[in-house]
Amino acid sequence: MSNTEEISQPEVEAPQNSSESSEESRYKDGEILKFVKVRFPGHAKSFPFLVGKRRIQYGQKVVAMSERGMTLGYVNSFPYDMAFRQEMLPLYSISKVATAKDLELQKAHSKREQEAEVYFIELIKKYNLDMELTHLEFTQFGKKAVFYFLAPARVDFRDLVKDLVNKLKMRIELRQISIRDRAAALGGLGPCGRELCCSSFLNQFGNCNIKMAKNQGLNLIPSKINGACGQLKCCTQYEDEVYTEKRSILPEEGQDVFLKNGDMGRVRRIHVLIEQFEIMTIHGYLRRYSVNQYDAKNVLPEKYQFPEQFDQIVDESNTVIGLTELEALKAYQFAQDNEESAPNSSVMTDEDQDVVIPEDELNDLDNDPLLRN
Repeated sequence: MSNTEEISQPEVEAPQNSSESSEESRYKDGEILKFVKVRFPGHAKSFPFLVGKRRIQYGQKVVAMSERGMTLGYVNSFPYDMAFRQEMLPLYSISKVATAKDLELQKAHSKREQEAEVYFIELIKKYNLDMELTHLEFTQFGKKAVFYFLAPARVDFRDLVKDLVNKLKMRIELRQISIRDRAAALGGLGPCGRELCCSSFLNQFGNCNIKMAKNQGLNLIPSKINGACGQLKCCTQYEDEVYTEKRSILPEEGQDVFLKNGDMGRVRRIHVLIEQFEIMTIHGYLRRYSVNQYDAKNVLPEKYQFPEQFDQIVDESNTVIGLTELEALKAYQFAQDNEESAPNSSVMTDEDQDVVIPEDELNDLDNDPLLRN
């Protein structure tokens, strides 16, 4: 639950963005509009703004309306065209290109932000509050300060806010955020080497649980399934639908199957993303098949019995039954490219093996709020 309080001082209204009025009548569905992405201080994510006929360059400093009011940001994309849709409303436009005076004011605000951060930390110690400042930002041309903090529970910070108002002489807002919000605001690189999903394209994140990690066949090792914030990776949530759909057309591991080419045996392993699976046939051949060889309606013969042991086992899994030569080559290249991050990979370091989550504790983890949120 958020814990937010705002203390106000008299101030002049921030300039209103002219693009917010009569948008519904101004643009038609399918009309091509030109945008750029603008990033503001205190935010790792960038936001789209209309360019119109202006000549906006990459890296240029501009003044635009952020979530917290009119402030200075910088363009971090090249102009791009996009067809208008009603769900894109409201649209915002860049107020103006930043002038030398705007840049000087921004530098002054940055210095004041550093001083305010130090003073805020001193107040936390003074009042012995169980909270941690993550970052802060000055908005509305330095008329308002927003402090973002982490706390395990609600915090009574009324005395702290009074001291801040007396010291800074501006509007003050304290906003309690989650660990995921902090990672989204600060940004960073994930284990995959790309920018964090929460700070790049996700608008909603969280709501992950351990069952989603199991659905992907991931090794349940905290260092593998947790992201930079220490929580379950957001990708386990938004990728879950794809894995669920693909698993629905594949057999389950340990299932006895009767395939279209006449082979019978027990499924040893499935490769979800490339829609393939491996079985040990009743004759001792380890083979790999494409999903088009499996039909859930095929019933095993009544006399079918999987052998308890084999005199010898022949590995023929290098060839994929049911694929053309070109399809097999593409699937092989895909598997090679993703070998290091393969969900079913059994390669673990000694350190990883010490922290593997036991199977009998998985139900308890599903109820753990830290893993679920």
